Amino acid sequence: MELHLSDGISLCFNDGVNARLFAPTDSIPVKYQLRIDFTDGWVLLFTVAMYGGIISFEHAYDNEYYIISKEGLSPLADGFNEAYFRKLLGSVKPGISAKAFLATQQRIPGLGNGVLQDILFQARIHPKQKMGKLTEEEAIRLFSSIKEVLAEMSRLGGRDTEKDIWGNPGKYHTILSKNTYRQKCPVCRGDIVKTAYLGGSVYYCPVCQPLE
Repeated sequence: MELHLSDGISLCFNDGVNARLFAPTDSIPVKYQLRIDFTDGWVLLFTVAMYGGIISFEHAYDNEYYIISKEGLSPLADGFNEAYFRKLLGSVKPGISAKAFLATQQRIPGLGNGVLQDILFQARIHPKQKMGKLTEEEAIRLFSSIKEVLAEMSRLGGRDTEKDIWGNPGKYHTILSKNTYRQKCPVCRGDIVKTAYLGGSVYYCPVCQPLE
């Protein structure tokens, strides 16, 4: 997210930063990383978790991931079609995993570890599956799942594991997340697996998402 302030100054914050807006009558938390007070008494607070970052810059921000994400095509855009997706597939080494393909290098701007769980579940692809081993059918399923899951998350105001600027949780009910992994798989009723992989937790059903 990027806020454009006066005199060419911008404030940019990424995934891992929670932004919360408080009314003049609200009780303000004592712990935060950045506080912005508005003249009408409202307060915007930023808190950082894990890898989140808040950056203020003038005119330009010379950061590789920032530039890539700005120039990349949103998966919600019409131009993010099957032909575009196949170009992305062709740009990576066959040994890269499905999680790494989706959530690293800003190949798909805004797509991170939190949303890829349901995308891969709906596509029936294991997070560690090598992209070079995807069948034609799996590639089509993955593309469709990216478009459909992200569109639904956007329509419902985000995931129920996150809160908006007002402190309200999203209305998209996650299938695989920290809220649900102790439950049974909604398809096969088997156990959901949680494991650490590539700098974050992944959730998957070993029956519905077999690793080839």
